[in-house]
Amino acid sequence: MKNYVLALALLVVGLVEVNAQLEYKVITSVESIVPNGLGRSRLISANEDKDYTQYTSSQTSEDNSRNKSSRKDIRVKDFEETKLLNFFNIGGIRFQNIAANDALITSKINTMIAEGWELAFVTSAVESDSGKGDGQGIFITRYIFKRNN
Repeated sequence: MKNYVLALALLVVGLVEVNAQLEYKVITSVESIVPNGLGRSRLISANEDKDYTQYTSSQTSEDNSRNKSSRKDIRVKDFEETKLLNFFNIGGIRFQNIAANDALITSKINTMIAEGWELAFVTSAVESDSGKGDGQGIFITRYIFKRNN
């Protein structure tokens, strides 16, 4: 009898886990690597959902249907924007700014975890100064969270 109850309990727990739907959320940090502190750095989090299918077109030899939505339709107007500090100032790289950004990003991650999110993936990229006269660049990181819905 004990084995039967244990097996039933495991089955119910397994079914609940299998039927649990996951929800994902992306938080993006954009940190400027523009010299002299002229860039803008932010932590961005969208507060509204978008359905990608509303902005997707099909390109086939038989069907050249195009989605008629404009860029204006795609824009998200409801989002959080947390100011971050630029990596550089007029004196060069500022390690204090990096530490301050780390503290703010850590605070955001800890808040998300407290709200039931789990940090699932982190990916980053850089577009850096491409030589004399460019003076442009960003360091972008995407934090991808998931939770049971």
